[in-house]
Amino acid sequence: MGKSKKYIFVTGGVLSGVGKGITAASIGAVLQAKGITISIQKCDPYLNVDAGLLNPAEHGECFVTKDGAETDLDLGHYERFLDLELTQKNATLSGRLLSQLIADERAGKFGGKTVQLVPHLTGAIQDAIELAADGSDVHIVEIGGTVGDYEGLSFVEAIREFAGRVGRENCMYVHVVYVPFIGTSKEFKTKPAQNALNELRGFGIVPDCVVVRTDDPAPAGVAAKIAQFSGVAEDAVVMLHNAKTVFKIPIIIAESSINDVLTKFTGNDTVPNLRKWEDIMLAQSTVRDRDVTVGLVAKYMDNEDTYISVLEALKSAAWHEEVNLNIKWLNAETAGDAEFDTVDALLVPGGFGERGISGKIAAADYALRTGKPYLGLCLGLQVAVIAAARRSGLEDAHSNEFDGGTPHNVVYIMAGQEGKESTGGTLRLGDYDAVLEEGSK
Repeated sequence: MGKSKKYIFVTGGVLSGVGKGITAASIGAVLQAKGITISIQKCDPYLNVDAGLLNPAEHGECFVTKDGAETDLDLGHYERFLDLELTQKNATLSGRLLSQLIADERAGKFGGKTVQLVPHLTGAIQDAIELAADGSDVHIVEIGGTVGDYEGLSFVEAIREFAGRVGRENCMYVHVVYVPFIGTSKEFKTKPAQNALNELRGFGIVPDCVVVRTDDPAPAGVAAKIAQFSGVAEDAVVMLHNAKTVFKIPIIIAESSINDVLTKFTGNDTVPNLRKWEDIMLAQSTVRDRDVTVGLVAKYMDNEDTYISVLEALKSAAWHEEVNLNIKWLNAETAGDAEFDTVDALLVPGGFGERGISGKIAAADYALRTGKPYLGLCLGLQVAVIAAARRSGLEDAHSNEFDGGTPHNVVYIMAGQEGKESTGGTLRLGDYDAVLEEGSK
């Protein structure tokens, strides 16, 4: 590769949740398979400072990085696909940048100038991109939301301006659009995708590659039609329908014309080594003769993305142990021994709030009574401590998060956090050294 760092920007059109995160991670995986050092970043237009207080039932899980940053679930996809340990710099939210801009203005750092979205916020976004790109040959940036959303306009403008900062030849724009299939007319409709591409061009960005997402395989004419109306070469329009597993996407991308676009952009014509991904596909497809059912005791039952890292970890463990995994969702507000009897193991994931807490304690108590395997994550560990204390004779044992008047408080608010009214940023998060006392079990 040349000396200039390359930047790949992944945007989305038509609707959110179209698969930008998986696309970005898969492009990164293909580049890694070509021997290229990559970094990756998610830019979200939310006015939240971080993802720690976002409702997981609506937004999906909060993924915590090794330095304790509370981020979007897409960073979990990035880590799983790319085997990278990410940090705060890999997650950029409008709220965090605006908070810093306002703090700088109050400190007089702008010398009395008018602080504006352009150039100050767009400049801060570009600075954050360059910071996250440090140490890599290619930096991939996913822009959250949909092009045209009011809250995301500053990010779209920032990545347009960025080409002027580093050179257009060092920027590649990938636009991911959705093409629906209309059952009544039995045809794929490209008009929403055409409009999305027109909107992106209206902001001054002509994509180098278009990824067309569909639920099922689409005829070749769909790509030709999108190319005709978008101004993008037909061989740079890639059809990507739903796969049985997302871990097949890097293989699909490597075998598609995107790889040719990436080769031209990076100057690296190495054939991607996809052995790792082929091994994963083999592990997934292997026929196994043993079934394991894990009961997931949870209160957010409507959106599986709430616990996506837990689910993906269970799947990986099942492949490694060569068992067929069945996940049974158990409602923390209603489940009891009858439901717990039907599974081989229990898992209580993290969470907040009093709703469902009694059911989670009941699950831990059941595991202690029966010896059934139990894994408690975060709050799941805390309820196990409460259950163990109660079985040891402290009948009213509880956590002061849920019962401030309990005479046997076995889970305390961390030292230094007492009396704080702020909810965000009050947890111990990320990696830290823990030393077990001698005799611990």
